[in-house]
Amino acid sequence: MMASTGHCKLCALVAVLCVSGTAALRSAPSERQPLQNTATPAAADKTETANRIRQEFLHAWNGYKQYAWGHDELKPLSKAHRDWYGTSLYMTSVDALDTMILMHLDGEAAKTREFIAANLSFDRDLYVKNFEVTIRMLGGLLSSYDLTGDKRLLALAEDLGNRLLPAFDSPTGMPYMFVNLRTGAVRGEISNPAEIGTLLLEFGTLSRRTGKPIYYGKAKRALMELYKRRSSLDLVGSAINVRTGEWTDRESHIGGGIDSYYEYLLKGWLLFGDKDCEGMWRASIKSLNRTVADEAPNGLWYGHVNMDTGKRLATHFGALDAFFAGELALSGDLDRAKRLEESTYKMWTAFGIEPEEIDYSTMKIVSDGYALRPEIIESAYYLYHFTNDPRYLEMGRAFFESLEKYCRTEIAYAALSNVGSKTKSDEMESFFLAETLKYLYLLFAPAEALDLRKAVFNTEAHPLRRTSEPETGGRAVR
Repeated sequence: MMASTGHCKLCALVAVLCVSGTAALRSAPSERQPLQNTATPAAADKTETANRIRQEFLHAWNGYKQYAWGHDELKPLSKAHRDWYGTSLYMTSVDALDTMILMHLDGEAAKTREFIAANLSFDRDLYVKNFEVTIRMLGGLLSSYDLTGDKRLLALAEDLGNRLLPAFDSPTGMPYMFVNLRTGAVRGEISNPAEIGTLLLEFGTLSRRTGKPIYYGKAKRALMELYKRRSSLDLVGSAINVRTGEWTDRESHIGGGIDSYYEYLLKGWLLFGDKDCEGMWRASIKSLNRTVADEAPNGLWYGHVNMDTGKRLATHFGALDAFFAGELALSGDLDRAKRLEESTYKMWTAFGIEPEEIDYSTMKIVSDGYALRPEIIESAYYLYHFTNDPRYLEMGRAFFESLEKYCRTEIAYAALSNVGSKTKSDEMESFFLAETLKYLYLLFAPAEALDLRKAVFNTEAHPLRRTSEPETGGRAVR
């Protein structure tokens, strides 16, 4: 159950960020003026590290601008580009914009915002993945709107939201995986809890900014329809048919395909005061800690179980699972959060950088790539925020040094295809700029760089301002 001290912290976090969003950030540096060292050696060391991270963001961003500007992603080894759907939605630019704003890279942010406002159009005959476009594009536009007040970004967000709404037109209300942005045609009826349940923060924020409840209602209904299909153990499986509502894979865990479903139960409560989300989170975390958690000889982990019986199916834990220490910290369970972060840190240090997945019972690699993922860094950021323990700064420096040593290229950063050989792959997904470097920077930046009492991060690290108006769940659109 949630620790009582954490519950008090949650009750205290109710302030609302002004639409300009930048008042709490104004002591941050301008583009030409790095953070200034403060009096104590420890503070000066933090400032130096934050400035180094800021420079590495610029290194990666400038590589993207030189070789992939106007396209979704940079290919950092071939110095080419990749567009997800054959034509660009400017994914890296939208995803990275609020990082630039938080780092006060003001000139770059202004030019990028103007480019997006002048050129981005969603009137495309494309099937896009509802989940990915929601967390990266819709979340990025809304966050940058909150931070700047630029109504052009809100208009783009509303247009995108309207084009994504047909995805929810299934018999259950749970969304299809793909939707055509121009025609509204849908496909992909086999989905998973993450892609169904990781929409409320973005669609709910769109409702709040536009005054139109349909977005909140559609995403809320999808989340609740999924939760209704949980097992008697309050667990969900790995795959479900959104047309029939039948589970097609009953394996339960906290990793990829399920992960951010749990994240949005907690954050839907934090961001909107939604009482249904609070109840669903409390029931879910109790079950996860009772059934999925594994007190192994080498630390606390969360493994894989059958959703109906709780029988352990695998002792696997991955880079995506590492987000959960941060969620535990946000919920007030600092004891479990600290222990889980120590476990995930072993996964990083054992190989010099974390693999995609390990078997924690043997500490052997199951999947050997590293996609520049942020989750372990995200958790260190939350733990440092709530504890002020320099242990998490030590971890952050280790993460940063590994990234520089193994992933930095002549023009940007590259994922690894093998963490053993440290072989690079020709990929730099937009989340490296949106999440990985943002969380690293915020870990070392002054506390006022972002006030967590006033914002909640979506799963792509886009901060959305809190609202004081509670949600009761009665607005779900049927």
